[in-house]
Amino acid sequence: MDKTIDIFYILQSLGLTIFFVGLIGFERQRKHKIAGMTTHVLVAVGAAALAIVQDTMMLEAIKFIQDNPDFTGNIVVERQRIIAQVVAGVGFLGTGAILKTNGNVYGLTTASTLWISAIIGLIFGLGMITLGITVSLGSIIVLTIIKRLFRPLYLHNDTPREE
Repeated sequence: MDKTIDIFYILQSLGLTIFFVGLIGFERQRKHKIAGMTTHVLVAVGAAALAIVQDTMMLEAIKFIQDNPDFTGNIVVERQRIIAQVVAGVGFLGTGAILKTNGNVYGLTTASTLWISAIIGLIFGLGMITLGITVSLGSIIVLTIIKRLFRPLYLHNDTPREE
């Protein structure tokens, strides 16, 4: 494996995370939602940092196995554990953004943007820049353009509206 985690890699991963998730958080803050730019960016930067820590631990384990081949069968490298915990933890955090009053549910979109922000942080933290940019731009398009296009359809519906 030729991946190197140096200061450039870390700054690039965190910088892209802050920029793209900042756009998502700005959209939520502009609409005066319960979680704004700071919350979204902090969740995503935390996820990106944990992804970087996870990759560093994996690379150290691989190097140890290469240097000590006698331990090859005794060391298990599992990249998915930290990712799974971030996804579950942010899901729990998003629950706090959801409110139900008078039969209406509010905050589902904000909970979803917190969740996708963590995912974007993980993606950038793992060094998958093209995927991170694509998911970020797709999320921003859904929040802004797609939502506006379909708003007239669901505003005339009698079902409770989610914000």
